Amino acid sequence: MNQPFHVEIGSQQINHWESRICGDVFLSSRIKEENRLVIVLSDGLGHGIKATVLSSLTATMAMNFTKEHKEFNKIAEIIMNTLPVDSERQISYSTFTIVDIEMDGEIRILEYDNPPSIILRGDSVYEPVWSDILLVGEKSKGKELRSCSFIPEKEDRIVLCSDGVVQSGMGSPKYPFGWGREALQDYVTRLVSTTPDISAAQLSTKILNMASANDNHLPKDDTTAAVLYFREPRKLLLCTGPPFDFDKDRELTRLVEKFEGKKIVCGATTIEILARELQKEITDSFEFYDPDLPPISFMEGIDLVTEGILTLGKVAEILKKFNNTTKLGKGPADLIVKLFLESDEIDFLIGTRINEAHQDPSLPVELEIRRTVVKRIAQILEEKYLKEVGLRFI
Repeated sequence: MNQPFHVEIGSQQINHWESRICGDVFLSSRIKEENRLVIVLSDGLGHGIKATVLSSLTATMAMNFTKEHKEFNKIAEIIMNTLPVDSERQISYSTFTIVDIEMDGEIRILEYDNPPSIILRGDSVYEPVWSDILLVGEKSKGKELRSCSFIPEKEDRIVLCSDGVVQSGMGSPKYPFGWGREALQDYVTRLVSTTPDISAAQLSTKILNMASANDNHLPKDDTTAAVLYFREPRKLLLCTGPPFDFDKDRELTRLVEKFEGKKIVCGATTIEILARELQKEITDSFEFYDPDLPPISFMEGIDLVTEGILTLGKVAEILKKFNNTTKLGKGPADLIVKLFLESDEIDFLIGTRINEAHQDPSLPVELEIRRTVVKRIAQILEEKYLKEVGLRFI
């Protein structure tokens, strides 16, 4: 997992003030086997259920066709031929932006009727060469899209938004014609200039909050702000379980010691091996923040030391249920989840020696073998949180 950078994704949405559902759809998907990341933002015409259905259809088609490596003009033709057209205004019911990122190559962007993307290189606006695509299909003849491609660099950012952002404040004394893309661009560059390490989530939240404030917090349209931030990856190693062969204890220790990033060790036997090999002391804690789990321990050079299988089982459950309203506590499993969420590349080093205690048939069924639990955690981290995950068994 030696990527030149990590792409951090942050997106925020608010509904039209009279709607209970958002007519914008934002999707992101990692194609691990191709080392690609595909992002789609679609804005359904108007607001409410109809807008949501059509933007969902558009975003799903755009995502699937892009994954299949279809040419941009072909993707546009299929989407345009599928979507209905507003009978009065003769415009498509949904707009879209597609960002196709090859992690070790170039970025391609395709836009149809969404506000133009803002691309920053550091705190300055970067303008790649854009090309116009004129469609020739029967239903889409004459429609124009634009596309570009470029090689990303560290500290690049791409800001995507729906009309709700640039049209916010329309009709107000301050912004009679709406906030506008130019004012949005000035706002974004100023934020990045004063806070160079601002995260994608923080920047998208600030954009959305400003757009909402422009409308006196009664948004006149569904509003989406999304940010892609290309930065140095934050790395994490979780080591659990003793090696299959006692002779591998030293190798396990070497792998943990040389890892550059944060380190978690789960399991009493595992941390005892490391303490013995590194000649370091383990200090136990007696603060029970989680009644279901033993408390954490401490050892120099390791960021978090916890019990093994029970803690990992709870980590899997928290990750599975986690959402925007979840509040993490101070328990061992919560602390692991917090470190996972703060990291981009997560490596698991899994010892494969059987622990006899976990083979006792009288123990609860949920006390699964370590390997199974870790694989489940890895799958959730990849699919739900788009983390880069590596597994190594020893």
